[in-house]
Amino acid sequence: MMYNTYGIRTIGELARTDPSFLERQLGKMGLVIYSFANGWDDSPVSAEGYQAPIKSIGNSTTTPRDLENDQDVQIILMALAESVAARLRKHGFKCNVVSISIRDNGLFHFSRQRKLQDSTDITDEIMSAAYQLFRENYHWPRPIRSLGIRADDLVMGQVPVQLDLFMNEQRREKQEKLDRAVDDIRRRFGYHSVQRAFMYQDKILSSLDAQGFHTVHPVGYFNGR
Repeated sequence: MMYNTYGIRTIGELARTDPSFLERQLGKMGLVIYSFANGWDDSPVSAEGYQAPIKSIGNSTTTPRDLENDQDVQIILMALAESVAARLRKHGFKCNVVSISIRDNGLFHFSRQRKLQDSTDITDEIMSAAYQLFRENYHWPRPIRSLGIRADDLVMGQVPVQLDLFMNEQRREKQEKLDRAVDDIRRRFGYHSVQRAFMYQDKILSSLDAQGFHTVHPVGYFNGR
């Protein structure tokens, strides 16, 4: 772990670390955890029972090992897409935009987004959009250290969809039912109780439980900062 390497083992040590060092190592998130460690949060106090509206749902991970080819990326993106799509379904949302973030092992970081033709909470559609973004924007200058997927421009899941001549709505309904069946199995028996076959092409990468390691951030930190 980076924290052990640099002698950061407690919140107190993290609070005393130079914030510019954390920013170089972790980007904006370095400043986030520095502020958390110091107890800084100027977000307004909310009334009991208040729930802030959800504007996006996302997940990212530092990979179990550096990703070196497209197959590695597909495995991690699928784990993240399953995680994000499951949370969309849990909260009753669909998304109109899919974003990805990429950080290579030289700590160069960037993100890209794509507007979808139709609102979706279907795992395969989110995965497809994320992988297309990856293929269009990354050409392997270096191995990849971390990946993220975010669903943006959310709408309620019951919002009607404008059908077109090229949409196979029956196929989408079957995918939605399959996704919800998988959600139910994993809720009862755990994430690894059901997996896609291609995930097992790499045992190390497929061991990632993206659904079990969400990072939830205070609302105030993402209101205009």
